[in-house]
Amino acid sequence: MSRESLLSLAIALGGALIALVLARWLRAWRGSWRAKRRAVRAGAGEEDAAVMLRRAGFRIVARQVRTWWSPLIDDEPLETELRADYLVEADDGELLVAEVKTGDEAPQLSTAATRRQLLEYHVAFSIAFGTKGVLLVCPELGAIHRVEFPMPGSAAEAERKLALRAGAPEAGARP
Repeated sequence: MSRESLLSLAIALGGALIALVLARWLRAWRGSWRAKRRAVRAGAGEEDAAVMLRRAGFRIVARQVRTWWSPLIDDEPLETELRADYLVEADDGELLVAEVKTGDEAPQLSTAATRRQLLEYHVAFSIAFGTKGVLLVCPELGAIHRVEFPMPGSAAEAERKLALRAGAPEAGARP
């Protein structure tokens, strides 16, 4: 191979290496930029949610409330930390967990990750703090939704069973 060919090959390899490094740097920067933008949106949403909750008559007891919960796997506890956006108290003294969701999909209960998170909060915060329910707060939509997960033996479950006995169709049943 001639000296010129080796030089051309070295320049081409060097250029390819520089292009790969630049591409990786741009990809990381773009991901970091998206994460920062998402964090700013979420932070603004939490502040707006606090105002909404107060206007709706809730008193904010705590922000970024942490608890530890230990679901059992084959009788072995798996200690898991949970952090909810707010612990709030209603006018009647009822304690609730409030979770703020922003974006297009997260505020929807049809989004599996949101639904699962709220169910986990319903169970864990009930055990830790005696909360009676979960609020899904959607500041971008201006909405506060109370989400209930009827548990066996609960009043809501008893009402559902009574309605079924009276001939009402089961929720979610297809005709």
